[in-house]
Order: sequence, then C-alpha cells, then structure tokens
Amino acid sequence: MNPDFVVSVLEVMTYTFVFVIGLVAMAVVLMFILDISQTKQAIRRNYPVIGRFRYLFEEMGKFFRQYFFAMDREELPFNRAERTWVYKAAKNVSTVTPFGSTRDLRSTGTVLFVNCPYPTLDVDAATASEVTIGPYASTPYTTASLFNISGMSYGAISKPAALALSNGARMAGCWMNTGEGGLSPYHLEGGADIVFQIGTAKYGVRNEAGQLDDDRLREVAAHEKVRMFEIKLSQGAKPGKGGILPGDKVTAEIAAIRGIPEGKDSISPNRHPEIESESDLLDLIERVRSVTGKPVGFKAVIGASDWIDRLFQAINERGIESAPDFITIDSADGGTGAAPTSLIDYMGLPVRESLPMVVNKLVEYDLKNRVKVVVSGKLVTPAEVAWALCAGADFICSARGFMFALGCIQALQCDKNTCPTGITTHKKRLQKGLDATDKAERVRHYVENMVYEVGVIAHSCGVREARDLKRHHARIVTENGSSVPLSDVYGETATTWRQHS
Repeated sequence: MNPDFVVSVLEVMTYTFVFVIGLVAMAVVLMFILDISQTKQAIRRNYPVIGRFRYLFEEMGKFFRQYFFAMDREELPFNRAERTWVYKAAKNVSTVTPFGSTRDLRSTGTVLFVNCPYPTLDVDAATASEVTIGPYASTPYTTASLFNISGMSYGAISKPAALALSNGARMAGCWMNTGEGGLSPYHLEGGADIVFQIGTAKYGVRNEAGQLDDDRLREVAAHEKVRMFEIKLSQGAKPGKGGILPGDKVTAEIAAIRGIPEGKDSISPNRHPEIESESDLLDLIERVRSVTGKPVGFKAVIGASDWIDRLFQAINERGIESAPDFITIDSADGGTGAAPTSLIDYMGLPVRESLPMVVNKLVEYDLKNRVKVVVSGKLVTPAEVAWALCAGADFICSARGFMFALGCIQALQCDKNTCPTGITTHKKRLQKGLDATDKAERVRHYVENMVYEVGVIAHSCGVREARDLKRHHARIVTENGSSVPLSDVYGETATTWRQHS
C-alpha cells in the first residue's frame, strides 16, 4: 500500500476527529450558557449541562423498569406476565408454564376458580352458545362471540392497525367496535361484524351543527356488517371528559370521516348535550333503534349508582321494549385514550366493583335476560375473562389486549403520533413496520386462544360452556388469607339468572 496514501487517510481521520470534538465542545459551551442563563429549571441553572441528565434518566426510567428491573407481576398498567401471555397467544405458540406459577395466591383480592372432581369432558362441552341481542329491534343480532374488540377510533389508531383488527375479527368470528371516530373504509374492508359507537361529538352521524342526523344514521345502518349501535356516555380512561384527537392526527381523510375541520384538535363534549336525565337517555336509545332498526345500547363507566336505579325504574314504567339492548360497563382502569392524570388515576369504579353492582341491579329489576351485559377494562387474559363471566357478563371486550396482539410494547407514546410499532401513529415511516396481513392472523389467534383457554377453565369447573360460569365457581382471597365464594362478596342474586336466547 502506498505510504503517502496511508498518511493522507490518517490526516483526514485526525482532522475529522478534531472537527467532531470541536463541534461537541461548542455544543457543550452553548448548553452551558443556555442552562446557566435560563430561570425555569433550578437543576439546570445550578448544574449546567450535567443537570440535563436528570431529565433524561427520568424519561428513560420507565423503559428501564419495564425491561430490566420490574418483576414479572408487579408492573402497571400491564405486567410482563400479562403481556407475555397475550404475545404468545397472538403468535399461536405454547402458553404452557413450567415449574409452577409465579402468581402470588395469598394476596388479598386474588381470584381462584373452583375445580370440581368430575370435569366436563371435551366431547360434552362447547365453547359458547349463541346469544341474541335486541329482540325488539327490527334486525336483532345473534352471535356466539365471547371476546371482542373494544372501541378504538380510526384516527387514534392507524390504517394498518384498523385493517389488521377488522380482518382478524372476521377470521375469529368476533365483533369490532369503531370507537367514537366514525365508520372508516378500513372497518368495513375486513368484513367483520361492526358495533358503531356514537360518541358525544356524533362523529360520522352528525350534521354541520354537530347534532345527530337521522339520514346519516340510516346511511351507516345500511351497511349489513354494522350490527349494533353503542351510545358512549363515558370511557374508562377519562370518565366525564370527551375524546381528544390531536390536530396532527386529523388528516383530510379522518376529517371527512368524522365531519370536522382538517388539522385541528378534535375534542368531544364531555357529555351528550341532549341527555340530561334517564328519560332522555331512553328517548335517544329508542330514536336510534327506530331509525336504524338495529340493537342499541350504551357504554358508561360506573361511579354513582342511584341513576341506575332511576333508569331501571323508568324502563319498567315504560315497558320492557324501551330498555337498552345492552350495557357496556367500562372500568375506571381502562386507558387506550390518553387522559388527564386526575381522571385516569382517580375517577370512576374499577370493573371488579362496578360489574357485579350493575348485574345485581338488573336482576333486582328483572331486566337481566332483556339487557345483555358487555364489560371491558384490563380483561386481557383467560382468568380475567372467566372472572367477568362468573360475575355476570355476557360478553367481554378489550382494546389494549388487541393492541398487544398487534405488537404494542407499552411504549406510552399513544398520544404523541410517535408510536414505535405503527399502531397509534399516522407517520408512514412508522406504519411501515405494521404488516396488516400478518397482524390480522395474530388478532385471530389471540381471540381463538383466549376463547379456548376460557373454555378450559369452564370445563375444569364442571360446566359445559363458558357462559355457564356462575359466582360460586370462583373464590376471592380475603384479608385473613382464606378465600370465600364470589357470591359471598357480591351477593347470591346472579348465580342462577343466565338464560341463553
């Protein structure tokens, strides 16, 4: 090799190194000047440059805890054990656990299922029977689906995510809720059964004044795959506050679907202006049902309960046909929507309390067989779904479980349009990583494995199908370390009600 060439290369490398060092030094000096002259952050002012690492470590800490420091079952909102089960189920790989459970069976609130000495044989058992929703609607909806996709709006989630969910739901035979963002072509393209959610802003079924438009309702209902309508009163992430979609997610397409201005923050009212009482709620339910001919229910986070008594009393006064066809109970620990911390941490009741409460009141007012109960909120594993069935749910929905099935890594970037897995972003570069065809298969596997393992629990309890689970089939650990039946905690009223349509 030519010695002169080698010398030239070394000289270039040296000059480059010196240049880079110079740039770094200039950047450090600039940061020093900026830090020592600013007055908003005391740490940076007192410890220029070095103080910046405090904010870096604070931001990175949540990711280090997730991967290196948190134990398998101690992390929130979802721990590693829960996420791992969903990932395995979605990939259709073995979910078998070797050498015993890492779950603490002694802590207060732990749910245990009661196995019987003579389990149901597979040849005698079914996974789930068909249930009819909306017997007084012109077009009732009959389905055997047990585990379904909760509301995630197109706009909050990306095009490939919506396509993957829609196609996966069709293959798995479950329904998909549109969320409050309206009906997009991607909901329809997959061919899944659709529950159209009417949020407080009436996206997709509103007129120019933002009011409910009957003609738009008929247009949506004309789609055969739109099976039901759900009026959203509140959602788990933010009870009492409307949905929020940042302006950088409001593309021309999303604006057209929702009927709103492009590029501007889309903020829904915190309630439906026309609903000021239980009577108003029943009036709106009847209006939507008569216009669309489809079953209609409502979704709410349960906090105060006296309004439920008034609602059920009003139904019995008006007649059984006036009842909502279903009630979706969302848990206060829901959270696909970004929300103020004061609401997401403190507002509303968790599903462990609200689901049994509503079921008990339905039984008390003799409405349980008329009004189907849908429940959502952190129910992402078979044990949680089986518990909900024991407590009185007819159907279970999940949003974040399906986000994990799509590949969500709990990066906590949902509201920033920077989701690294392409699920909640409209940046094409990030969406590129989400293959809708592959992820649709994962959605399908997640549903199928969920339903199968819920069936395994049911058969071990000695019942023929999952919806035959009752409160005496599960126990809950109390403060003294012993367990008692769910019927002792929540009451006996819901142990014999369930009838299949």
